[in-house]
Amino acid sequence: MSSEWSEELTIGDLLARDGGSIKTGPFGTTLKASEYSGEGVPLISVREIGHGSFHIDSKTPRVSDETLARLPEYILQKGDVVFARKGGIERCALIGPRQAGWFLGSDGIRLRPPVTCDARFIAYSLQTKAVKDWLVQNSTGSTMASLNQATIGRLPIALPKRHEQTRIADALEALDDRITLLRETNATLEAIARALFKSWFVDFDPVRARVEGRQPEGMDAATAALFPNSFEESELGVVPRGWKLKPIGDVVDCVGGGTPNTKEPEFWEPGEFAWSTPKDLSGLGSSVLLQTERMLSTLGLAKVSSGLLPVGTLLLSSRAPIGYLAIAKIPLAVNQGYIAILPGGELSPLYLYFWCQQNMDAIKGRANGSTFMEISKKAFRPIPALVPSLDVLDSFAETVEPIFERLTENERQAQTLTHLRDTLLPRLISGQLRLPEAEALVEEAVGV
Repeated sequence: MSSEWSEELTIGDLLARDGGSIKTGPFGTTLKASEYSGEGVPLISVREIGHGSFHIDSKTPRVSDETLARLPEYILQKGDVVFARKGGIERCALIGPRQAGWFLGSDGIRLRPPVTCDARFIAYSLQTKAVKDWLVQNSTGSTMASLNQATIGRLPIALPKRHEQTRIADALEALDDRITLLRETNATLEAIARALFKSWFVDFDPVRARVEGRQPEGMDAATAALFPNSFEESELGVVPRGWKLKPIGDVVDCVGGGTPNTKEPEFWEPGEFAWSTPKDLSGLGSSVLLQTERMLSTLGLAKVSSGLLPVGTLLLSSRAPIGYLAIAKIPLAVNQGYIAILPGGELSPLYLYFWCQQNMDAIKGRANGSTFMEISKKAFRPIPALVPSLDVLDSFAETVEPIFERLTENERQAQTLTHLRDTLLPRLISGQLRLPEAEALVEEAVGV
């Protein structure tokens, strides 16, 4: 790295020279768990911090206005970088406008860069593999890797001039914005398909409309005529007349998988065939799977009894935890942590994707295990499923398949842009790649 392009110093030296601060979240003596609330602003700890992003859900604790007023020093500001203090020390993320006002949890450490720096550049710098490796190597703790303020203060960082920081951050942010837009669009597309499934196959809206002599809302007469105009009693309650109740195992083909001996290199090298474990789905953020972390050789594939599964297979994680779902968009083999539902059955994997979401409590309710909960194929197959008429199923497929085709293409583009960002990131931060070349690649990728 050229000294003319950047200066090298530690985070601590930077803060001592230009201002800013590092602060650890409040411990139990300052903020007790009993003060957490179901309402208010999110409290950010290890589980909420990802690699450059935050993950907020119904399990995220929150704190009230009273807590914010009592402990204002832990309120996060735009430009802060939050580290996971333990259990995921290589993870950190930047507080943007949407997150400003959130609260720092006890398992987080907040870096507030000086105003002389572009906070986005600092945050991107901390996402490089070199920094993540340094944090792991310099962590403390014998049973669980941990960070503290002193360790972050010793972290080396390279800083070009402020205007160069901003230009680099702008280029990388353009990629992140495009990736975010694609993922948000996909969330909307999936929500549309889910709403249609619920309307047709859970709430039975078209059937209810016909019973009441109404035209189903938003549906043409030909499609409406495919639905029954009356209900009947069943084991599952009142259902559309003529729709059949069958064990799920009678209408789909369910298979499992296996893991070749990991100590035998010939099963893994050369890697020719995608091989999936539920880990591939844990941080997927999408309803389609386009790549896997590991690959099998031809000899390794022969060790998996279910072999290479076709495109369109529905993957349901059956343990640790139960309930990850995705539709495979590549041929792949799977390990023993899945129930894989093959295409070609009476109910399509795309239909079953939403059916599993709707019936997840029933699926988990059939699990058992002493070490961890697991649902076997034997326990899964008897679950009763309502099977609509073939015409209705075909109509649903005609409507939803184009939605998932668009969703899949969006996810392919998002993964391409993610790979480009991850490739450019260390080279830009280190000065190995200068902005004109990187900007040309970004402009080509995002089409601007």
